[in-house]
Amino acid sequence: MTDEQGTSGAVLVVGGGISGLTAALETAEVGNDVFLVEKGPSLGGRVAQLNQYFPKLCPPSCGLEINFRRLKDNRKIRTYTMTTVKSVTGGPGNYEVTLITEPRYVNSNCTACGDCTAACPDEIANEFNFGMNNCKAVYLPHEMAFPRRYIVKKSALSAAGAAAIKAACKYDAIDLEMQPETLTIKVASIIWATGWVPYEPTKMENLKFGQSKAIVTNMMIERMAAPNGPTGGKIVRPGDNKAIESIAFVQCAGSRDENHLEYCSHICCMATFKQMSYVREQYPNAKIYVFYIDLRTPGKYEKFREVRMADANASFIKGKVADIILEADGGVTVVAENALTAEKISQKVDMAVLATGMQPSLGLQGAPAELKLDASGFVISDFDKAMISAGCAKKAADVVTCTQSSTAAALKAIQVSRR
Repeated sequence: MTDEQGTSGAVLVVGGGISGLTAALETAEVGNDVFLVEKGPSLGGRVAQLNQYFPKLCPPSCGLEINFRRLKDNRKIRTYTMTTVKSVTGGPGNYEVTLITEPRYVNSNCTACGDCTAACPDEIANEFNFGMNNCKAVYLPHEMAFPRRYIVKKSALSAAGAAAIKAACKYDAIDLEMQPETLTIKVASIIWATGWVPYEPTKMENLKFGQSKAIVTNMMIERMAAPNGPTGGKIVRPGDNKAIESIAFVQCAGSRDENHLEYCSHICCMATFKQMSYVREQYPNAKIYVFYIDLRTPGKYEKFREVRMADANASFIKGKVADIILEADGGVTVVAENALTAEKISQKVDMAVLATGMQPSLGLQGAPAELKLDASGFVISDFDKAMISAGCAKKAADVVTCTQSSTAAALKAIQVSRR
């Protein structure tokens, strides 16, 4: 175990997505030391997986590249990937936090040359692409990965694979004997920016996710539409790569449901309208069907909604989907009752997209400290204890709202640290 301590008033930011990055940068740029920890192998979080994000519909590289540059230029920030919080003791102004860093099996000699990947015979499902394609057992997490260092999935590595990747690395960067490391830090306040995970679609048995490759999630569509995604930016039906002639979007898949997530996940309607534009760009004549409870597009996004709803080849059905039937030709039939006409709708499509909700990570995994969580698992800020929530750890939100709440969290952490 090692100890590391910043100057008085240091701040710990837990989570390296867009919210954590924003909070860390805003805090450090006024002079506070910051420890930024991320459980994954690289920073960027869910935003890195998107094709485009609001409000400008720009690619992740637009915002993340700037933040990564700011991060590299700021000596006040120390980053730790593959790292989680084990325990928190003490109190505001004087917290002692124990961190555990899991082995990457690739050391700092790595230049990201890719020779190890080329030599590796073993493959695994690509988690970044939600398992829609495979990658090698030694890999760069994604195209924009920061830090730009490879990682080894040791459990998937054969003896031949281990020998091959070690022999291929001329920089001696492969270290398969790495062990977990424990680090203790002392900070004045903690910002929890632990983000969200897509709600598990298999829990909604009537929607048949996993039983047909024609049923995907909204995040899977983002990866398909992304130029660096599993299909090189082409939206096609997984499995047979069929071009899309018809597609259904199933709203509130898990959200606003007392059996799943009781709350509205905020971003799903806007994400669907955005993804409609992806489909329309690639398939000008494709039929689009949107099944919804109601459509929520706050404030300035109303005009964005109006444009998509004016699409002559788009139909909007107010009704919760009751069932999805698998068809012999690889497509599916979406079944719902139109709440306006009381008519039963059975619409056959090439592909169905489940707009799965946002589930707070800590609500799912549990908190490593005495945090206040609401009934849904979101973190309630406790300013007296200098425990502050930000982004989607605080509530389901879009990127703009997340960055705003992260700036606010940074300001509060700075205030607490300077009492």
